[in-house]
Amino acid sequence: MKKYIEKLQFITHDIPGLSHIDQARIACEAGAKWIQYRCLTKNDQELLADIIPIAEICDDWGATLIVTEHIHLSKLADIQGFHLEDTHAPIDAIKEQLGEEFTIGGTAHTAADAVRLALAGADYIGYGPFKTSTTKLTDLAPLGTAGFSILMEEANTHLPDVPIIAVGGITAADIAALMDTGIFGIAASSAINQAEDMGEAYREFYALLR
Repeated sequence: MKKYIEKLQFITHDIPGLSHIDQARIACEAGAKWIQYRCLTKNDQELLADIIPIAEICDDWGATLIVTEHIHLSKLADIQGFHLEDTHAPIDAIKEQLGEEFTIGGTAHTAADAVRLALAGADYIGYGPFKTSTTKLTDLAPLGTAGFSILMEEANTHLPDVPIIAVGGITAADIAALMDTGIFGIAASSAINQAEDMGEAYREFYALLR
């Protein structure tokens, strides 16, 4: 079953002075149709204290709610899918466990990662890092537009029709060059939620992708 995948995926994260709930609300008010809740610092009770109201916000605004990891919470809130950051995540087994109604995305750092996840049934692939990210610290070398061009050449030959989403330190100034590589869309976090006007930053990103 082919899933709806949004071209602009907004990712919440832990930042001082702006809760995950507020981030989701502001993004949805600005037009977001895809919220990825990413929090790896809280226990289950604290996670649900975020996820349940975020799910309500997403429902009010018609947005898809994706949760990073935490698949054990699938029946405890109105979650539409999960994003798995382990490049070797058993996507096929997880989809069988959760059911076909859930959207499942995976993270890839190489073309081989992307092919493996696609063949396992990932509904979309977050590929990166494009640049150094302040949201997700990693020792992986930034790929730049050249890395995405190489991936898309590989994808045209070996990948099933799986949307590729660029991730990692992306700013509005990067969007045109990234989209020229042939990717489906982008994910953004700090360039939006740490902007002086978060809503305006989201709208700028959205306009550049349309």
